[in-house]
Amino acid sequence: MKSLSWLITGLFLYGIAVAMLVQGSLGLAPWNALASGLVEITGISFGAMTSLIGLFVLLLWIPLRQKPGVGTVLNVVLVGASAEIGLRVLPQPTDLLAQVALFSAGLLLLAAATGIYIAPGLGPGPRDGLMTGLHERTGAPVWLCRGGVEITVLAIGWLLGGLVGVGTVAEALLIGPMVHRTLPFFRTAYAGRPVIVDAAEAETRAGA
Repeated sequence: MKSLSWLITGLFLYGIAVAMLVQGSLGLAPWNALASGLVEITGISFGAMTSLIGLFVLLLWIPLRQKPGVGTVLNVVLVGASAEIGLRVLPQPTDLLAQVALFSAGLLLLAAATGIYIAPGLGPGPRDGLMTGLHERTGAPVWLCRGGVEITVLAIGWLLGGLVGVGTVAEALLIGPMVHRTLPFFRTAYAGRPVIVDAAEAETRAGA
């Protein structure tokens, strides 16, 4: 029950974070840019399109012989739905300062939500599983599989009119280091252990 509650909470917050990034209007990560481009063409809502893309990517797992977990399935269902809720509730700011503030808050929430939903270990999201599957089947390095997929997806999203901008670059550069911090933090919290601070960091805090 604890694992499921963490998973659902993390995925719901992840969708809200995506909505904040969309409403910030500064640019989206590759998969979200693809979704926004397809929305422009089809008229389908962003949340529904996010879920449809997740389902399509999940189908690509079949030839890669990847096995989904409960977290994989709920990722497809919940992220798009919660993003749709966020888009309906959150206003779209009109001035640049408010856009930057909303985007920054969304990026922080995205990193935290990633740590929360991954901590129970109930299965990767469809996109992560696609990249690890390509790595296992082709033998190519993980970074090459991930980079190749995301560059391709971003290019298609941009060609379709998806929201690509300075925020796309910011998210690409910052989300990795941010999740590097949040993931071990929430894994430790999930395990019920006190968060360990190394000696160097403790000295830095003591001297602050």
